[in-house]
Amino acid sequence: MRAAFLSLLLVLPTTLPAQGEDAALVHARRLLADRPIIDGHNDLPWEIRVRPESRMDVDKYPLRTRAPGQTDFPRLKTGGVGGQFWSVYIPGEAKDSGYARMQLEEIDIARRMIAKYPDVLQLALSADDVVAARKAGRVASLIGLEGGHAIENSLGVLRMYYALGARYLTLTHNVTTDWADAALDVAKHGGLTSFGRDVVREMNRLGMIVDLSHVSPAVMSNVLDVSVAPVMFSHSSARALMDVARNVPDSILARMPKNGGVVMVTFVSGFTTDRGMPEWNRLERAALTGITDTTAQRRAREAFEKQHPRPQATVADVADHIEHVRKVAGVDHVGLGGDFDGTTELPAGMDDVSTYPVLFAELIRRGWSDADLLKLAGGNILRVLREVERTRDVLAKGR
Repeated sequence: MRAAFLSLLLVLPTTLPAQGEDAALVHARRLLADRPIIDGHNDLPWEIRVRPESRMDVDKYPLRTRAPGQTDFPRLKTGGVGGQFWSVYIPGEAKDSGYARMQLEEIDIARRMIAKYPDVLQLALSADDVVAARKAGRVASLIGLEGGHAIENSLGVLRMYYALGARYLTLTHNVTTDWADAALDVAKHGGLTSFGRDVVREMNRLGMIVDLSHVSPAVMSNVLDVSVAPVMFSHSSARALMDVARNVPDSILARMPKNGGVVMVTFVSGFTTDRGMPEWNRLERAALTGITDTTAQRRAREAFEKQHPRPQATVADVADHIEHVRKVAGVDHVGLGGDFDGTTELPAGMDDVSTYPVLFAELIRRGWSDADLLKLAGGNILRVLREVERTRDVLAKGR
């Protein structure tokens, strides 16, 4: 009898819920222990650039211990993150010596960060690289270029960014370019221009994912008409639930199955809920009036938010957006793009990269299966990356 009892102990889970601990959260942590999350958007390179402690110096920004921002290695592990698109964002308003210089500096920061920690991070240039990095116990590190202004109207520059490792391009940031309308700026073109369509075709040829976060609905529609490869929204939510221009309309969500793309739901409170936001936005605009320098804007915004805490979304709000995308586009077309280190507008209880299990626990309580959760975590974006590469190879054979 004693031997039988010992045998039973050997097959029981080694991690049992503590008394009173939420069973869904325990389930989520177990599911994410193998680090299946591939997040679509994290602004850590920009954080390293602008933090007073580091000022572009990768060596001065701590990642092995508690970082001053929202991302570091211990918290990535706790969060279950095994793959990350590191955003190499530059503001569309900055034109001091040309966008390309700043963009190259951002790629340099990302590449130096990845190279500095080869035991933790591994550069990924393909879907196979992502799989290999995760098998080796490292965080697969992809580079996502945020803002088409950085190509300076040149397909040659676009090709060089790809050669340097960029695996997606967000066609605009908040500023309309000469060839594509931004969601939060004046629409000048009614969507994509002829050159904008050429950009999409060249990205298909290169094997570079077209990212439609930040663009106008007309650009979204135009790209879906032109692209022969799946697209992504690296960090956007559902417009039917939160009517802001940065979110994805149902008409576009409904086209995702045919295209094969993925909408990676963001956690930004301003794109997730409007509870208390109109008055807060009015006060913030007044506080930032007349400040044009981006660093000065950041400082003024931080000072304002210390005095006026931003209304927060909840974990349930984020889950609602995920479920809406699943309902309209399908479970094969939803992912996660937290926008950590790119925002201070985060849901209560989700203030850094360690908190993905909290969201997964909410979805588990709503009845999501493990198989569907793993698609959300990273399976869908990995499929998109593979399909973009396959399309590239097919196009190469036909030319």
